[in-house]
Amino acid sequence: MSSLSFEILAKDETGYARAGRVQLPHGSVETPVFMPVGTQATVKSLTPADLTDDIEASIILGNTYHLMLRPGADLVEKMGGLHKFMAWDRPILTDSGGFQVWSLGELRKIEAHGVRFRSHIDGREVFLGPKESMDIQRKLGSDIVMAFDECTPYPATYEEANDSMQLSMRWAAECREYLPVNETQALFGIVQGGMYPELRIESLQAISEIDFEGIAIGGLSVGEPKEEMMAMMDALAPHLPQDKPHYVMGVGTPDDLIEGIDRGIDMFDCVMPSRNARNGTLFTDDGKINIKNLKHFDDASPIMESCNCYTCKNFSRAYLRHLYMAKEILSSRLNTLHNLHYYCHLMSRARTALIEGNWPEFRDKFLQRYRGEA
Repeated sequence: MSSLSFEILAKDETGYARAGRVQLPHGSVETPVFMPVGTQATVKSLTPADLTDDIEASIILGNTYHLMLRPGADLVEKMGGLHKFMAWDRPILTDSGGFQVWSLGELRKIEAHGVRFRSHIDGREVFLGPKESMDIQRKLGSDIVMAFDECTPYPATYEEANDSMQLSMRWAAECREYLPVNETQALFGIVQGGMYPELRIESLQAISEIDFEGIAIGGLSVGEPKEEMMAMMDALAPHLPQDKPHYVMGVGTPDDLIEGIDRGIDMFDCVMPSRNARNGTLFTDDGKINIKNLKHFDDASPIMESCNCYTCKNFSRAYLRHLYMAKEILSSRLNTLHNLHYYCHLMSRARTALIEGNWPEFRDKFLQRYRGEA
């Protein structure tokens, strides 16, 4: 019996957007949803209480590659699994490590059953493939496990993209073999194929035949123009199985999320809100704010008037600029609180629009305002 159940609560009659609910061993997740990234068993600068009480995150991410290198999957398992280790009692999704291994570039060697590479921490040789990734994620104890794949680079020729996709499909089948359907962990397959629609559709068909609990779209937001990224989602949208959650990996800006929902995507993750927060960039409905700018020196207004996060309810732009310029640790914390609250609340607003039946109006108004076209 599967550990994941998915139901659709509302659909936009004019397109592919939908609101749903994913039930997992550690709780339910209302979709569409943004998942804060906690790569090394922590969302940088935040506590689990911040994530539940202020940001209202229902699911977060951990990463196989980083956790296997430090502190090691065996230790996490010994400590009671990732949930207990980091004191997080809601669902966790773990990435397989494929993207991180891909990003090593020349430091890795792709073999038939995985990738051999050297640790960026201590230089030791490590091998990671479908079997190893499934074993590590089993020890981590995440609710959703991602199949191990090769992230197709951009740009790539048709032949390169096809070879990469075929390898990922073979590894996907191996992942399902190593982690059969069970009552504690759900396994998502990952669609690859570069920027070639026919390869993407072929990959989706192969993934659909393996009976994964969810469908992920990988290999996007890897340097391609946004138009190409959206074109790949457009190509897949009519073919995505309606009875399973759809997850696009590593995407993106607030308008990317709204565009993704419009193309049938239910789940998103990205380091952008937390990483940009640490660099002084804050997100609002009117676009991005660079808190470093001198114009915020004596600005008494919050980041965003309508935002109900802890940061906006208590602090001015002037204070946030002061913290950033003074290199205070609190700067990262308050900025991250706002950005992740903004992202998660944007998904809540999208859900409400879908359930109330006014998605097209919400989508168009948001995109026009965010892009400065209103």
